[in-house]
Amino acid sequence: MFDQLKQLAQLKSLQSQIAKEKFEAEFDGVKTVVNGGLTIEEISLNPALDLQKQSRAVKESVNRALKEAQSGAARKLSEMMK
Repeated sequence: MFDQLKQLAQLKSLQSQIAKEKFEAEFDGVKTVVNGGLTIEEISLNPALDLQKQSRAVKESVNRALKEAQSGAARKLSEMMK
């Protein structure tokens, strides 16, 4: 039981560390930054794109940044479990 409590404390600490990290992705000049809690921190648009391309680029950039954040969190969790 003590080991489980220790592991729970480690997981909470890891969760806090991951939430503070920033993950970034760019597509067609549109940049998105998300934190480890999967909250969007920043979106930078590309004024050279028309509205349709801008919309597609935002969607792609956000999806890539979220995937990067999820992969980063999974890597950290995997490292902790070793």
